[in-house]
Amino acid sequence: MKHSLTLTLLAVALSLTISPLARAHDGHVHDHAKDHAPAHGGVVVEHNHMDWELVAKPERIDLYVRNMGKKVSTQGASGKLTLLSGKDKQEAVLKPAGDNRLEAAGPFKLGPGTKVVATITLAGKAPANVRFALK
Repeated sequence: MKHSLTLTLLAVALSLTISPLARAHDGHVHDHAKDHAPAHGGVVVEHNHMDWELVAKPERIDLYVRNMGKKVSTQGASGKLTLLSGKDKQEAVLKPAGDNRLEAAGPFKLGPGTKVVATITLAGKAPANVRFALK
């Protein structure tokens, strides 16, 4: 009987501890989703706890980097894009272009379904491979 009461009290205490955490997490999910919204009208992919936003135009492709909604410096960064559109394959070099942006100069063959693989190395970080699909 004593053992049963102890387990019951432990279960109640545990549920009271977890409940506020669950509610806090629910609020975080909502804010977290807002952080992943495109800031520049592009396609956003979350990878390695970072948001990568690709803005693809035939003359230029921009890649913006954010961490929890805050700009991540691209100073000293390097990267490469591989574009796959049907049987066509193009490659381009990404170069820092101020603040949290990298850019590659076109012209590019783009269209719905074009796949873009970005390989980016931010200063002091391991390389990241980020995949995008254009709509």
